[in-house]
Amino acid sequence: MIKRTLYFGNPAYLSMKNKQLVIKNPEVETNDLLPESFKTGSVKTIPVEDIGVIVLDNGQITITHGLMEALLINNCALITCDSNRMPLGLHLPLSGNTLQSERFTAQIEASLPLKKQLWQQTIQAKIANQAHVLGTVRSIVVKNMLAWVGQVKSGDSENLEGRAAAYYWDNMFPTIEGFRRGREEIPPNNLLNYGYAVLRAIIARSLVASGLLPTLGIHHRNRYNAYCLADDIMEPYRPFVDKLVVEIVDDKMNFNELSKDVKTKLLSIPVLNVIINGQCSPLMIAAGQTTASLAKCYLGEIRKIEYPVFNRKCLS
Repeated sequence: MIKRTLYFGNPAYLSMKNKQLVIKNPEVETNDLLPESFKTGSVKTIPVEDIGVIVLDNGQITITHGLMEALLINNCALITCDSNRMPLGLHLPLSGNTLQSERFTAQIEASLPLKKQLWQQTIQAKIANQAHVLGTVRSIVVKNMLAWVGQVKSGDSENLEGRAAAYYWDNMFPTIEGFRRGREEIPPNNLLNYGYAVLRAIIARSLVASGLLPTLGIHHRNRYNAYCLADDIMEPYRPFVDKLVVEIVDDKMNFNELSKDVKTKLLSIPVLNVIINGQCSPLMIAAGQTTASLAKCYLGEIRKIEYPVFNRKCLS
């Protein structure tokens, strides 16, 4: 079942009753001039089991501990934003799979050659998806990128990821003077940062559901990064976010700020159509298939991670 992504950008009271998320407007609740029937009618409810991601983007949101507990039990990724309305924190359950101990052990004991092979597959999938985006939305020659896909060695020892990224970003936003990809660089980097944060939460949620440690990566090793594995596995998914951002820019939407309309677009990331194992699938479902295949790689059951690709017959 496709889980829902909920965004809260205004003050709200969030609680739980009868396994339902209860949403109340504090301005309505505290207004003594309004009749009780109106207050009751303004309350909205959503089954907790239907929720996959929640984004909290207002300093005046109140959420009960009981609701947080229920969300975590149902493996919901809870994202909190800072005063600049950018994702800041991510809450995930500590336990998400009945075989977690066995899978933790396999993950921790994974050999270096296996990790290098998994990273090779990851970079090959990322460059292939980047080539598709650049070739279709910008009509740029991508024969070089497709050649690099086949040249990626174990562990990407020659850093073809970096070579592909330089070519990719140099051609993605040709009409934006001075554009370069970076967290602190000019827009639409703000949109890319926001989209990647949502994507990261989706991947981290799927890793926990598959009984894996999001912290222990196959390539990323930053001692201060609690989601190294999520950052590894999301790499081939980034081009799907990039394509969405390109569409926002090309549609002449104001990308200098994260408006409500822009965020609405970016929060559609979990339901973007992708192809995985030859089948159309929402991105969030595909993420679960990717992380489940990764767990099998650690356990020695298979040798290849399942990553999504683009396909025109499926993608809108």
